[in-house]
This record gives sequence, C-alpha cells and structure tokens, in this order.
Amino acid sequence: MAEANSLRELAVAIYTVNRHAKTAPDNRPLYQLKKQAIAKLLTTGGAEKVGLHFVDNPKHSKQHSTVLVRCEEFLFHTLPEKEDFTHLPHLGAQDLEFRNPQERMSLKAARDILTKFAGEVGEKSIPSSNKKPLPTKKRRVSNTEVFRSSYLDGKR
Repeated sequence: MAEANSLRELAVAIYTVNRHAKTAPDNRPLYQLKKQAIAKLLTTGGAEKVGLHFVDNPKHSKQHSTVLVRCEEFLFHTLPEKEDFTHLPHLGAQDLEFRNPQERMSLKAARDILTKFAGEVGEKSIPSSNKKPLPTKKRRVSNTEVFRSSYLDGKR
C-alpha cells in the first residue's frame, strides 16, 4: 500500500514539474528532472511505455514522434530512443480529449520528491579553477598625428 502511494506521489510530482516547465523561462532543468525521473521509473517498473504519438506542432515542418509513458493514471511524453520505433506500436495523432487528472502540489515539493527519487539534475558546469581569463583586446589607433588645417589656423 505504501508503494502505491509513493508511486502516485511520484506521478503527481512529474505532472507538476511538467506543468511548470511548459511556462518557465528556463525550462531545461525541469525537463531534465522529468526525464531522469521517468527513466528511473521505467527501469524500476513503475512506468511503462505505451506507444508512439505524432507531435502536434513539429519544428521546421518535420514530422516526428514522442513516446507515450503511463505512470499510474497519468500519461507523459518523452523523447524516443532508436529501439522504440521497432518495439512500440505507433498510435498516430494524440487524443485531444484525454487529460491527466488535475492534481495540486507545489513546485518545490515536486522538485524535492523527484530529486530524492532520481538524484540531482546533472548540469554541465566548468569548475572555476579550469576557467582561463579572457584576453583583453588592445585597440590600435592607426593615425595618431594631429590633423593640421590651414583653414582652422588662419593661414593661407
């Protein structure tokens, strides 16, 4: 019973992070957290891949697909891997009638739950000791001579 509650809690946390990521100015860390949590749920058996869906608004007019993942009664989309195209059925266009159940959880609580479950989001950062100072550009002044004009000096 405790396992089912924690699985539902994880699904609600992923739902909350996904909902906030759609409107966040910098959504990369949120989507990375969602991706890590779903990947771990897939390996532990808490979620299952259902099939492939066409993307509603493809970039650069190139049709592509996403993987539909079910966790409890929630459905999420993730990026497909190469073997997904051979193993999963293609479900066509997304069903616009289906909506995930509306749940409320604070973003901080959802982040804490997913970080505890899947670990920290691995961001690529350069340690400060390896950073080299940028060289400063020296401007070269090509003509340093004073311009003399007989008109301005009053000489003709």
